[in-house]
Amino acid sequence: MSPKFEELTVGQEIGSRSIEVTRQDLVKYAGASGDFNPIHWNEAFATSVELPGVIAHGMFTMGSAVQLVSDWAGDPAAVVDYQTRFTKPVLVTDTTGTEEPGAVIDVTGVVGALDAEAGTARIDLTVVAAGQKVLMKSQVVVKVSGAN
Repeated sequence: MSPKFEELTVGQEIGSRSIEVTRQDLVKYAGASGDFNPIHWNEAFATSVELPGVIAHGMFTMGSAVQLVSDWAGDPAAVVDYQTRFTKPVLVTDTTGTEEPGAVIDVTGVVGALDAEAGTARIDLTVVAAGQKVLMKSQVVVKVSGAN
């Protein structure tokens, strides 16, 4: 069910979720996106360029985070704008052969602003991995029903 504009208030939480990430997810994303930079799959290469290890693609992190909003809106096409700043990489440890994720990205969404004239809500996302914000000023503008 899509959210109704008149039922929204600034500060209202729309939900949260934890996204488990494995190195296999990064390899799949590399294939889908065409971004085969070895910092996203090769530990030796990543550390040779002074990274702490393999890191998730920034766009993988951004896309995973916005899924919370598109699910809440009930339609991915309701997302009309999405902007963020990448602040910290998501380190994905090698857990091959185990049931454990290599990283967990926690996402929470809150209504940050409402625009009745445009019929939109701005959803502010908090995106954290390993206790650090990995995306800052992460804001999603969503078209919602029931606005004037």
